[in-house]
Amino acid sequence: MSETAAVPDPVVLAQVGAEGWAVLTGVLSPSGVTEARDALVVAAAASESKGYPTTIEALDPGGRNVRIYDLIEHDPVFAELVTHPTVLGYVNPLLDGDLAVSNFTANIALPGSGSMRAHNDQSTLMPEPWGTRYSLNAIWCLDDVDEANGATRYLPRSHRLTCFAEVPDDPKVGMVPFEAEAGSVILMDGRLWHTSGENTTSDRERAMCFALYTRSFLRHQTNWCRVLSPETRRRLDPRLKEWLGLRGGNMGYGNYL
Repeated sequence: MSETAAVPDPVVLAQVGAEGWAVLTGVLSPSGVTEARDALVVAAAASESKGYPTTIEALDPGGRNVRIYDLIEHDPVFAELVTHPTVLGYVNPLLDGDLAVSNFTANIALPGSGSMRAHNDQSTLMPEPWGTRYSLNAIWCLDDVDEANGATRYLPRSHRLTCFAEVPDDPKVGMVPFEAEAGSVILMDGRLWHTSGENTTSDRERAMCFALYTRSFLRHQTNWCRVLSPETRRRLDPRLKEWLGLRGGNMGYGNYL
């Protein structure tokens, strides 16, 4: 992992603040996309073989979405993605330089996949109000994504909604799709309301990986101490171990006199 995050574009940072999202194009080369996508297919098969469900009807109606969890355990390439210097160059300032890696999962939308319920990720981490950005998703596009093959849909500027009472009765009304080429990363404020799109194609998959970063005082969604094997832990960079909560407790807040 690079110790130095890339210098972010202030225009991109401003867009995340104003709109709740931005797209970084060309973060991965075509060969990098192929490597990560091949590793994802292997990870899905490995999850199935270990008895972990990759299709969850309660989450994704129709059984045409493949979910893979705990990606860092499956292949070193995923640790490289979650610590990519270009992405960290934006995550650090957007989370005030205080971050944890809460989870890292993937969703492969197969032809015929449906749309899950609308939600914002920060509401799964902490109670309302959500007046401050305490979480941020970096969504890795491992296929070209568009409306037809199930691109993530979002409600414009809904990161400004601070509580459930302000959310429209049907937040899917008015949602629009993120569209991006393979190798791009979508930065999404954790308060932005969104859902998976429907894959209406007959022959195109849509693979995306979702790295959820949070402020360090929030509890991780993934119990990394449980899911990461000793072998995986040994090869992780010390900074990543810290962000996964493997090096010590949350001692970053308080006064020392």
